[in-house]
Amino acid sequence: MNVKLRPEKYLKYLYLPNLFGTKRTKEILKVNPTLIPVREEAREVKAFVYDYNAESLHEQRADHVKDCFPYKTSNRISWINIDGLRKSDVEAVCEHYDVHQLLVEDILSMHQRPKMDEVEGVLFCLLNMLYYNNEQKSVETEQISIVLGKDFVISFQEDASRDVFDPLRNKLRMGRSQIRQRSADYLLYSMLDLIVDNYFLVMDRLGDQIEILEEEVIRRSNTRSLAKINQLRKELIVLKRNIIPVRDVLNNIIRSESELLDDRTTKYFKDVYDHIVQAADLTENYRDIMVSMQDLYINNVNLRMNEVMKVMAIVTCLLAPATVIGGIFGMNFDEIPYLHNQYGFWIAVSVMLLIPVWMVWVFRKRGWF
Repeated sequence: MNVKLRPEKYLKYLYLPNLFGTKRTKEILKVNPTLIPVREEAREVKAFVYDYNAESLHEQRADHVKDCFPYKTSNRISWINIDGLRKSDVEAVCEHYDVHQLLVEDILSMHQRPKMDEVEGVLFCLLNMLYYNNEQKSVETEQISIVLGKDFVISFQEDASRDVFDPLRNKLRMGRSQIRQRSADYLLYSMLDLIVDNYFLVMDRLGDQIEILEEEVIRRSNTRSLAKINQLRKELIVLKRNIIPVRDVLNNIIRSESELLDDRTTKYFKDVYDHIVQAADLTENYRDIMVSMQDLYINNVNLRMNEVMKVMAIVTCLLAPATVIGGIFGMNFDEIPYLHNQYGFWIAVSVMLLIPVWMVWVFRKRGWF
């Protein structure tokens, strides 16, 4: 059997900052809303249009964002999904669909806190989709901006290669699906529901890592265990930063009196709100577990140190009588008892052995070890 060795996977741990993931800390804490972000233009922009009603669905991949403009007056529900962000394309689409310039800046922003706004007849949601990187054991984020207007939904994604909306696309292709019978706000609900449901998948993967790490800490606590605890705590910071604000986003949608939201859809948004509250509580539970695990690691280290010190103290006590006796008979006096006795040596050795044996019996009787 051929086994492919990857030495770089292990050599990186020889450098101490790599062991504790200080680079990841910088990535998490580099957010500064006072700085104007410089977003790199996407190399590839993909635009997909799903124009539908209860009877039919028209699905198209647009070669250019301008090909999406005619769907504004199609008198059907249109979902325009744009993967990859270029400033010129975003501005062109938003200008045609009457999206305010402030919302354009939010779409092009980076590391924004999840938010919901209503500006000039348009409802805007910004949040992050979460993915779990199995190789890096880390949580990755992708910002998504969703614009809800009259009979249209426009979504802007950073990554053109992945999202969580495949189940939604499959439902749109089903003629009798509920989403085909409802208005655009139901499409918004479906998108938010899929994003929140995917949060639980990511948390399940982190939960598995926490369970494995907990067993490792209980069995053997070492520096690598502490590094894993530190890494998982950072990933939980990413979770908390992206999940907790979504609760406010959904709460604002439920309380909104926008004409774009049908009263019949409110109960669906409340269901998603319940899910995000549960996800937020679970995130806090994970955080508490990690704090307890760190305390467990410290306690295990202290316990092991105490065991070592206890053994060393016992050995020192057992050797003390022999040291004292050897020191007495090693003094340079002319007259020392049993110095010239033919059994003097054996008497001294016997006393050196008997006293430690007696001390062991006393220690065991008192339950010291």
